[in-house]
Amino acid sequence: MFGTRLCSGLCSPVFFCLALLGAANVAIASGPSAKSTERTDAMLMLSMAQLPRIPLQIGSQRITVEVAADEPSRQKGLKFRESLAPNHGMLFVFPVAAQYCFWMKDTSIPLTVAFIDATGTIISMADMQPHSLDSRCSMAPATYALEMEQGWFARHGIRPGTRVNGLPRLVRRPVG
Repeated sequence: MFGTRLCSGLCSPVFFCLALLGAANVAIASGPSAKSTERTDAMLMLSMAQLPRIPLQIGSQRITVEVAADEPSRQKGLKFRESLAPNHGMLFVFPVAAQYCFWMKDTSIPLTVAFIDATGTIISMADMQPHSLDSRCSMAPATYALEMEQGWFARHGIRPGTRVNGLPRLVRRPVG
């Protein structure tokens, strides 16, 4: 459930996953230690930390979303969560419009991601399966991505072209 621009080489999802596997193998080979246990405990606490929550409205539906607006919170996403409350999700806010991709490593909840442009219009949607490394990408440049439990959008008749109201305003970074 990590958002990134499409890229190849060192920043590709495949390279990222292989690097994580390599780091895990080194940790396993060196055996357990007090420091690795402390690090694991710290990572668990970080995964449970609360993000800011805001209300959104999509059609007649009101939802509450946690906002992941910086790189660390976007990378964490809904990893290690076991469930979502009804009508709750996660909103990823990106600094620039681009084609972003998501996958589900370390995520146990089946999700649907809706990619949203700067006007608040859903441009594309994709279902994602738990623990899958398959990338699901926006069909056009997106500035937001909204993850909800799989089936939520379909149950409420929400599809590409639907407007999302209440999105946070983007703070544009200067180019260059």
